Amino acid sequence: MSQAEVLCLDRVCKQFTGSSIAAVDQVSFRLAPGEILGLVGPSGCGKTTLLRMIAGFESLQSGSIQLAGETVATAQRSLPPEARAVGMVFQDYALFPHLTVLDNVCFGLRDRKGAASIARQSLALVGLEGLERRYPHELSGGQQQRVALARALAPQPPLILLDEPLSNLDVQVRLRLRQELRDILRQAQATAILVTHDQEEALSICDRVAVMRLGRFEQMGPPEELFQRPASRFVAEFLSQANFLATDYRDNIWHTALGDFEALMAPEGGRTGGEPPVVMVRQEEVWLQPHPEGAGLIRDRQFLGRDYRYFVQLPAGLEIQALGPVSEAIAIGTAVQVQLRSGQARLYPYDLPLVWRGTSTCPAPARA
Repeated sequence: MSQAEVLCLDRVCKQFTGSSIAAVDQVSFRLAPGEILGLVGPSGCGKTTLLRMIAGFESLQSGSIQLAGETVATAQRSLPPEARAVGMVFQDYALFPHLTVLDNVCFGLRDRKGAASIARQSLALVGLEGLERRYPHELSGGQQQRVALARALAPQPPLILLDEPLSNLDVQVRLRLRQELRDILRQAQATAILVTHDQEEALSICDRVAVMRLGRFEQMGPPEELFQRPASRFVAEFLSQANFLATDYRDNIWHTALGDFEALMAPEGGRTGGEPPVVMVRQEEVWLQPHPEGAGLIRDRQFLGRDYRYFVQLPAGLEIQALGPVSEAIAIGTAVQVQLRSGQARLYPYDLPLVWRGTSTCPAPARA
């Protein structure tokens, strides 16, 4: 592990007794100082289990975890959570209801000299000056989240772990706290891992994002790379609102219900003789033009604030979705021409169901 790295995971595995698949399967990655990594994926993909393994709440079956240059976990040896100096912000904040805000933050400092002063500095960092004597029940959800963050930051640990810290908040509060959370972590120069179900939250807060599927990293990289160049259909579906159109192959061109497109990315492994691949077309790339002889028909529309989402019927019983500005509303029942704004398409394998189709590479789980 390089001295410049805060965290290093090497082929980490976890399979629970009685389960036929691994919760975390051969995961490896490294974190640089000050980097914020987002873990996203569907429920049950392993992201919270991975976070708990880093924190020390779950044991490893194989692999190793190094934190600040020290090996804190292997299959044979594991430091307890309190010995890892990792800050943790839980989904429900886990504040002590009988302690004041100041005492909650001081709790994470144990008997450190000047704990009250350090706690006040941490509270000032999250914008809670003057609320030191309040109790958790006297705070809003957003304020409670900040107290939990202040408690995690106060000891200045090498790593902060955040397990869906904004998920219990109202939508407007979440949107406001996204940037505040990023600003606080940046100001504290903290290295952090954020687990979230909210793709937009991960893309807007984090320096890198890892999309998990069935215990493995499907793709990991900067948010722009994952969104613009998803490596698989699963990543494309998870991170964006897109249409996936069946294709056939004609004269070196992929043909779909929207027309003929040259492929920008060949299907993984090329054609294998099975079903033809699908073309991904994002909703914002679909252009609708009212025309009495158009092949599409506006079946329905949803008002999203700045945009409308249109549900467009195509020949042969197909349907696509498209986004359009509210300033150019198209009425339900209107015939439309359907084109791509960019003229681009990406190809992905036809069938990627969310079921396990491989075998775990983890060792067999130990018997209790």
